[in-house]
Amino acid sequence: MSTLPPCPKCNSEYTYEDGTLYVCPECGHEWSKEAGAESADDTLVVRDAHGNLLQDGDTVTIIKDLKVKGASSALKVGTKVRNIRLVEGDHNIDCKIDGFGAMQLKSEFVKKA
Repeated sequence: MSTLPPCPKCNSEYTYEDGTLYVCPECGHEWSKEAGAESADDTLVVRDAHGNLLQDGDTVTIIKDLKVKGASSALKVGTKVRNIRLVEGDHNIDCKIDGFGAMQLKSEFVKKA
């Protein structure tokens, strides 16, 4: 059997070579042979409302009043959120907000502080 690396995104074993790239037929992911399984595409890229790159541990500010399901009040504009954690999905920021507790936010409603 071939010694091609599995796909770094979906772990499919059916990868194939295409010139200088490896290609996964199941998810369509392509990565260079030099990068191997440690591709730069594996890192989660999250940008705020103004296009600034966010990282784990950053402090962000909410740019729009956000209604919170099940809470009596909303998150106000200018609320600072410290020590965020980036996750995959629609709501790509996990955080704890004073007075509200653990929440998930969309990056389109925050700006890097």
